[in-house]
Amino acid sequence: MHRFDRYFFAFSVLCAALAAPLATRAAARPQNSSHQEENRNRVYDRAHNDYHNWDDNEDRSYRQYLGQQHRDYRPIAETNAKQQRAYWNWRHSHPDHDGR
Repeated sequence: MHRFDRYFFAFSVLCAALAAPLATRAAARPQNSSHQEENRNRVYDRAHNDYHNWDDNEDRSYRQYLGQQHRDYRPIAETNAKQQRAYWNWRHSHPDHDGR
């Protein structure tokens, strides 16, 4: 009987180790749609290592930047990395009153 107990204990530990990732995954809460919407409109600024919410205020600032540069509007996602970096450098030197 002693041998059976040892195998049963090893089998139980193995099952628990295999089931643990499934249990934690099942316990994760789904994100609400407003949180997903917020993340969808976030843009990462590599040079400054931060994120910006792309909202009406950011779009206004981007259009102001384009006007100062005498450029036509083009969504920032369609610009190359050099142009995006130039905008984010400008943006960090022209923050809003909310601390951005």
